[in-house]
Amino acid sequence: MRFMVIVKATADSEAGLMPSEELLTAMGRYNEELAAAGVIQAAEGLHPSAKGARVRFSGAQRTVIDGPFMETKELVAGFWIFQVESLQACIDWVKRCPNPMPGESDIEIRQIFEAEDFGAEFTPELREQEERIRARMNCENQGE
Repeated sequence: MRFMVIVKATADSEAGLMPSEELLTAMGRYNEELAAAGVIQAAEGLHPSAKGARVRFSGAQRTVIDGPFMETKELVAGFWIFQVESLQACIDWVKRCPNPMPGESDIEIRQIFEAEDFGAEFTPELREQEERIRARMNCENQGE
């Protein structure tokens, strides 16, 4: 099972406050543990929403909304992708994480859909297309 582990933004992260050397060191050790266990597939921090944009869809219309976005509690500051055997295993790994923010912070865990989750609507042709896309992404990510 794959999970997106989402580090929620705080007022500090939205203000662009960078993590301390101590936190970066602790996170580095944690990420090393994840890698050694074969759990981590991706990990990235995100710039504050002031440097981002949203695209709102309404039928055929597209509207661009520039950041910053006001509801900090709804924003994402970073993420990991974990591959583990269960939600509980993911929770156990997240509980070992250093606090990613000064003060209180939240990390949200969401399971990633896999092809078999979509049922019959995900036809053999769509599955083949998905496999081609993933193979191409893997080649590009590996510099091939």
